[in-house]
Amino acid sequence: MIPNPLLAHGLYGASLSLLTDLYQLTMAYAYWKSGREGDEAIFHLYFRKSPFGGGFTVACGLGPVIETVQRMHFRSDDLAYLATLTGNDGAPLFETAFLDHLAALRFDVDLDAVPEGTVVFPNEPLVRVKGPLIAAQILETALLNLANFETLIATKAARMCLAAKGQPVIEFGLRRAHGIDGALAASRAAYVGGCEATSNVLAGRLYGIPVKGTHAHSWVMSFPTEEESFRAYAKAMPNNAVFLVDTYDTLRGVAHAVEAGAALRRDGHEMVGVRLDSGDLAYLSVEARKLLDAGGFPKATIVASNDLDEQIITSLKDQGAAIDVWGVGTRLVTAYDQPALGGVYKLSAIRRDGGAWEYKVKLSEQTAKVSTPGILGVRRFVGETECLGDMIYNEAEPPHGAALMIDPVDPTRRKAFAADLASEELLVPVLRKGELVYQVPSLAASRDRTSRELSRFHAGVKRFVNPHQYPVGLEKGLHDLRTRLILAARGFAE
Repeated sequence: MIPNPLLAHGLYGASLSLLTDLYQLTMAYAYWKSGREGDEAIFHLYFRKSPFGGGFTVACGLGPVIETVQRMHFRSDDLAYLATLTGNDGAPLFETAFLDHLAALRFDVDLDAVPEGTVVFPNEPLVRVKGPLIAAQILETALLNLANFETLIATKAARMCLAAKGQPVIEFGLRRAHGIDGALAASRAAYVGGCEATSNVLAGRLYGIPVKGTHAHSWVMSFPTEEESFRAYAKAMPNNAVFLVDTYDTLRGVAHAVEAGAALRRDGHEMVGVRLDSGDLAYLSVEARKLLDAGGFPKATIVASNDLDEQIITSLKDQGAAIDVWGVGTRLVTAYDQPALGGVYKLSAIRRDGGAWEYKVKLSEQTAKVSTPGILGVRRFVGETECLGDMIYNEAEPPHGAALMIDPVDPTRRKAFAADLASEELLVPVLRKGELVYQVPSLAASRDRTSRELSRFHAGVKRFVNPHQYPVGLEKGLHDLRTRLILAARGFAE
């Protein structure tokens, strides 16, 4: 079992089995009452639309998913609470024998997943769970909670880092995040998405993320003058001297920072730079650069913050802003303008007593909400310089040789892949019967993976406005299976 830092440091209790929706437990009870506790099921976790109007998504949250599944169990105090729940007639909601069943329940599932930092697209499974029906069902809510949010934040961070075009992006969002857990999860995901560091010291301790930070306006205001505050800070922190210069007058503040920097240099230290947190960042950064250069500090860094996101960063760069480091907070950790990913967890196959799999499909009046049956895998075809398309297929009937991929929404849109074309599987084995079989990478390695992955896709896929639609579809055999099941469910069986 890999260590969960949130549990190890006492931030959470020892059990998270009640981190679920009640209907997971009522379904589990009904399965048990129906004698179906021995059934085996396959569920897939995926999303239907890339967030932020974008053309790609960055998978994240697998680390916490692994930790949660491996630690999932019902303790006696969990079961004691469940015993207090009642139905509308005032009688206990669950029989004692069912609570005893939960006490003995082990989440010995097989779990396959896309590694964190992988670029993914709508309808592709991020996680596949295979195991006892009751266990796999109960896992739904927790897995969605973990994967949805971190994938959303990692994607937002990746977009901001793309906008920064190689310049450092630092996550400053702790004070605006949605609670303690939201802040920690956001810091973790932002780092996977490409941020260089965080201001969140607890996230730094728990996850090994580099931490950055200097001082606030209150430091400056606590002194009679701005000059005195800068000199005092430089004396206290000579190796961390970034001065916040917009407390009173920004350009005068830059001049005062130059004076403090000169004093630092006389003492054998070097000013790191200045931070701009308000006003016309394009204009002020250019003027600040002139003052710093003229004052003998051409290497001093200009850090900018103030509700930045990928659109604003792009605009500032287009305006010729002289900004070297981007501090992003509110609009990153709150996934500003799209607060949820909308991931789902759908049953795709079930069997009894080790028999043949029975494939399942969910219908809807909305075409996008019709699910895909089978034991799904994702094969990514790769050209010499970039990825060419992703094909979702049924692992029970994998394609061999040349393959034909069909768009599930528009069957007339098709793409063929030659037999000799290079490809890779996106889902990798993570748990087998609840035991870890995956070498969990460091968070830094997952961050590096994000960068490598993004470099393999056409620039059009990464556009913020009207991105190119990367080809994703169903292998022909899977498409035909899905079509047959849909027709049968609608009363048109062959």
